[in-house]
Amino acid sequence: MFYIDWTYIILVMPALLFAAWASSRVNTTFEKYSKQISSRRMTGAEAARRVLSANGIYDVQIQKIKGNLTDHYDPKANVIRLSEAVHDGISTAAIGVAAHEAGHAVQHAQNYAPVKIRTAIVPITNIGSKLSIPLILIGILLSYLGAIFSYIAYAGVAAFGLCVIFQLVTLPTEFNASSRALAAIEQCGILSSQELQGSKKVLSAAALTYVAALAVTFMQFLRLFLMVAGSSNRRR
Repeated sequence: MFYIDWTYIILVMPALLFAAWASSRVNTTFEKYSKQISSRRMTGAEAARRVLSANGIYDVQIQKIKGNLTDHYDPKANVIRLSEAVHDGISTAAIGVAAHEAGHAVQHAQNYAPVKIRTAIVPITNIGSKLSIPLILIGILLSYLGAIFSYIAYAGVAAFGLCVIFQLVTLPTEFNASSRALAAIEQCGILSSQELQGSKKVLSAAALTYVAALAVTFMQFLRLFLMVAGSSNRRR
């Protein structure tokens, strides 16, 4: 007899489909505006450097790395790492992504509050994500031995909840980095107003992936909570 997990189908599956669509949209949007060449023919690396300089930041390195849209800012090394297509690209897409990563560097330099919060909770989030499922399984399997094990299962759910908080704090961080990027691109005259729309659409598509990540994490959290609550009710 087959077991169908309706909570996964109803809660998690739609969020996963949304995440897959968002990821696909980023790729197609980036590919589309990779063909829109900037009139100044400035590369992504040059645009990132211009954004940093406009904010009085001169100690951040910019490196080229392999991969597709593997761009990120590493605060520990104080390095912006840009994929080849972004680092050397002269399109509105490349400039938008590069400026976004420069926006993260500016956030760290200016001690932007959500970034400080996200950095602070990374260690406990990592611990929580590793302990959550084992605690939930132990709590559910041994709940017949006493109420204490039900509490252990709920502790596992709470531990997973830290991942939801992390994703929630990530949203304003990413949106703000894009906002800083677009403002700097316009103020520095890196792109024309018409070209700026290309960068804006690429960054808007990228922002959806973070919304989708939050949706998936929250739905997984809700599913785990319902599983534990259902198990606790059956034991009574």
